[in-house]
Order: sequence, then C-alpha cells, then structure tokens
Amino acid sequence: MIVVDVKDSDSLEKALKKFKKKVERSKVIHELRDRKFFTKPSVVKRMQKLKATYRLKSLEG
Repeated sequence: MIVVDVKDSDSLEKALKKFKKKVERSKVIHELRDRKFFTKPSVVKRMQKLKATYRLKSLEG
C-alpha cells in the first residue's frame, strides 16, 4: 500500500504529485497492464530477447 506523508504546509496538488510519483516508481500500473491479458511464456521470452538486443545495440553505438 502506498502512503504519502502530507505536511500542513503542503498543498493538495503537491501531495497528489508525490502520490503519482510513488505509484510510477512501484510499477503498479505497469503490472496491471501486463496482467490484463495472458501472454504465453514463449512470447514473453521472445519479447525479453528483443528488448535485450535493442539495449545492446543502443549501448554499442
């Protein structure tokens, strides 16, 4: 559960911004999108390989 400490001097907008950052960092939304549909393990492996090759190419040049 995500908890945001709000001080008396903080505005509502600032607290909402902190909450959004914490949600983004915890990757809750990303996980929900991934679990929306079932993906076969072979497809997951293929996607991981493609991402790894893309990362290697971007690091090399």
